[in-house]
Amino acid sequence: MFQKQLSTLALAAALGLGLVQPVAADALLRIGLQQEPTTLDPTSDATASIAGMLGQNVYESLTTVDESGAVLPQLAESWDVSEDGLTYTFHLAEGVTFHDGTAFDAQDVKFTFDRAMGEDSVNPAKRYFNVIEKVEVVDPQTVKMVLKQPDAFFLFNVAQGSASILAPESAEDAKTAPVGTGPFRFEGWTRGDRLKLAKNDDHRDAGEVALDRVEFRFVADPASAAAALMAGEIDAYPGFGAPEMLPQFEADPRFKVSVGSTEGEVILAMNNSKAPFTDQRVREAVNHALDRDEIIEGAMYGRAVPIGSFYPPHGAGYVDLTDRWPHDTAKAKALFEEAGIAGDTLTIRVPPFAYATRSAEIIQTELADAGIDAKVEAVEWGFWLDEVYKKQNYDMTIIAHTSPNDLGNFAKGPEYFYGYDNADYDTLWNAITVESDEAKRNALEREAQHFLADSAVMGFLFQLPKLSIVRADVTGLWGSSPVTFQPLSGVRIGSDM
Repeated sequence: MFQKQLSTLALAAALGLGLVQPVAADALLRIGLQQEPTTLDPTSDATASIAGMLGQNVYESLTTVDESGAVLPQLAESWDVSEDGLTYTFHLAEGVTFHDGTAFDAQDVKFTFDRAMGEDSVNPAKRYFNVIEKVEVVDPQTVKMVLKQPDAFFLFNVAQGSASILAPESAEDAKTAPVGTGPFRFEGWTRGDRLKLAKNDDHRDAGEVALDRVEFRFVADPASAAAALMAGEIDAYPGFGAPEMLPQFEADPRFKVSVGSTEGEVILAMNNSKAPFTDQRVREAVNHALDRDEIIEGAMYGRAVPIGSFYPPHGAGYVDLTDRWPHDTAKAKALFEEAGIAGDTLTIRVPPFAYATRSAEIIQTELADAGIDAKVEAVEWGFWLDEVYKKQNYDMTIIAHTSPNDLGNFAKGPEYFYGYDNADYDTLWNAITVESDEAKRNALEREAQHFLADSAVMGFLFQLPKLSIVRADVTGLWGSSPVTFQPLSGVRIGSDM
């Protein structure tokens, strides 16, 4: 579990650890991360840090996304879309090779998507690919995809880490030895410590890449991360987990601090497939027990924006529903009594992220005030993935959902860890995905937000901010995260690069 705050003694030690080390001659960037992945294959695991490190760096996709969320060409230099929105013809970049020297062509694209769509696929975003009817190789530089129905998010979805293009020669080893076509090569992974990348000199845009080496260092504890930043052992920490420590860096001219946005909705998930959460009165009671202002102040030191449904406040279709279930302890208590569970014990099983553990402690007290004995159980990430995400073995949990356009999570059926199943919502989500008119799609997304809020499906808490601490002479790192990946090809160290 993360420490709640840095002790006075530890803070003094951290502040006295000296000046930032000079930039290495070979342009090494050291990035601190709180989450170490369990595998390095984004096509087989949902852990956000895989794509965060490797997406658009080691791996590439047909398309990519910039910091504004706009879709741009990547391995596909251009594409044509049929009038009915069902056929996409991608024209691929020429002269591209994988890091092991094998050539990239349309057969690799077909292999990647056939693999993702297969019956035995373990791709965490397999739903993205269910819309594809077939993939056809037209010629080595052209591939055609025929969809079963129009998909307004298709070009955006094929930019994600889950749609990374792999070669059949190396795909089976991707979990530990990733091979892609990107501007950086995988160099090594010391579990529990760091992952190394090196510049791919054979990349088609290698001349535009300023960094020679990148090291991702896994430093989950905020006190240790703060000390490492102050000592010059790491150069940047995007997604810093301790907002209470930001003032010391904001006051230090050696660093830049930013509070950006992410796609990460932080929710108190309730297992809709098991009692007592099959009873909407219980879910409403939980929502009335929640005091978002108290949670945001205590868990995020005020540096987060509240949400009332499953949609980012910066999104074009956002509607403010934070007052749908206002904080009302007496109402929550009455609903728990009406549902017959007053005094019962429920468990909040949380992963080892500061926003989750801190929020859980506050919610534990809020539920106690409403008559529920809530037990907080902090578990390791691997355990959470297996028991909560895969096996639905939980009452409540707290997690940030960092994927964009993820209202579709609630249309995944009861097998998804929410345990939520509603045919009317499935119909609504399907209407959203096929609507190509942005204004009409935004209106449907507002309807979906109301649907989820009215059903009190989850406890919607706040939008996860991106708290970043970066050395003052490092430029090009994104301040906000419209996707889970962070391209490093445009990052520079120093003014002379």
